[in-house]
Amino acid sequence: MELLVVEDDAVLGRVVQRELNEAGYQCEWARNGSKGLEQARAQKFDAILLDLMLPDMSGMELLRQLRGAGILTPVIVLSAMSSVDERVSGLNAGADDYLVKPFSIAELTARLTAVCRRSLNKPSTSMKVGPLDLDLTTRRVSRNEQEIDLTPTEFSMLEFLMRYHGQVVTRKMLCEHLWESDWEGATNVIEVHINRLRSKIDKGFDEPMIHTVRGRGYTLRGN
Repeated sequence: MELLVVEDDAVLGRVVQRELNEAGYQCEWARNGSKGLEQARAQKFDAILLDLMLPDMSGMELLRQLRGAGILTPVIVLSAMSSVDERVSGLNAGADDYLVKPFSIAELTARLTAVCRRSLNKPSTSMKVGPLDLDLTTRRVSRNEQEIDLTPTEFSMLEFLMRYHGQVVTRKMLCEHLWESDWEGATNVIEVHINRLRSKIDKGFDEPMIHTVRGRGYTLRGN
């Protein structure tokens, strides 16, 4: 799992990052709220660990901006403030859990597992990457509010790319997603579908969103 830790305390941030990396997570560390917000917007994380007392903006404000931008990544608040009112405020602002400092790494990893499991059990019906919107219920896709007509295969392919936006998706991954879980056939058919999808998603816009990663696959990027 890929995690983002937003923590200004250098000692604690370094310890949490090292311990979580050693526990098998891929952990990035932002030392202030602005950097944390920038990273959370630019990359898809499985969970965010958020300190409330940050130097440039409060963790509560960062959390409100994340939720206001439609970023539903599970957030665990890490705070020395342990009153009931503080915990309630954090949860009401959109946090998924609240852990009081000091805490053990064992408890933190257990809570991470729990919030990510709950998140997987509640799939969102809509997705957004930059100017691109996809609605799983109505199966409508739009970019900058311009509706785009996709075939079922193109829709499914775009959904997969959006779920892994910012990351490389291989041709084999796309084949397995679209047709068979144990796909072993040729993957060049994916190039045909990608080219058609790219012509619909990127045509008429200055900035392309679907990028080819030579020798690896494709990635969807959007600001």
